[in-house]
Amino acid sequence: MTRINLLPWRELLRKEREREFYSIAGGAAVLMLLVIVYVHFHMSGVIEEQNGRNAYLDGQIKKVEEQIKKIKSLETEKAQLLARMKVIEELQGQRPQMVHLFDELVKALPDGVYFTSIKQEGVSVVIEGIAQSNARVSAFMRNIDASHWLAEPRLNVIQAMDSKDGQKGSKFILNIKEVMEGETPASEAAAKLKAVAGKAGKAGK
Repeated sequence: MTRINLLPWRELLRKEREREFYSIAGGAAVLMLLVIVYVHFHMSGVIEEQNGRNAYLDGQIKKVEEQIKKIKSLETEKAQLLARMKVIEELQGQRPQMVHLFDELVKALPDGVYFTSIKQEGVSVVIEGIAQSNARVSAFMRNIDASHWLAEPRLNVIQAMDSKDGQKGSKFILNIKEVMEGETPASEAAAKLKAVAGKAGKAGK
């Protein structure tokens, strides 16, 4: 019987399979390396792009913050201007009141009384003066009560004094209230008349 030796063929087959395995393994390793390199560069590009976006957003945020600061500064300037305008309007509105105040003080001032000081704070007026007698101070207070622009006279201090020529007099401090234009009796009467007319008109409907 003839015997065939298969060992060389089997050895060649084994070596061939080992070469194929190493070839596949090497190819897989190269492919994996390529994939890793691609992923690395791709992620680097994505990160770089995102960093660029972040830098752009940071720049835009800084611009917006600067605009917000400018807006706040403009709002502050606006508030200051409005406050100044309000003060100017109040001063302009007080001009007629000052005219009425001094006019009424002159009208209410009786003979034998004169002022040494007049101070105003809001609607409150403090008058310091000298009168020939207490009766003239009383007359002055009655004249104030009768005025439409002055009210609530309150005598704080009245002190007898002697002048150098021997004449007697009284030094006084008087607080009064200035009646604003909208608080005058005529204005109140007009408002009441308007309210009554309005009610009558509604009733007629």
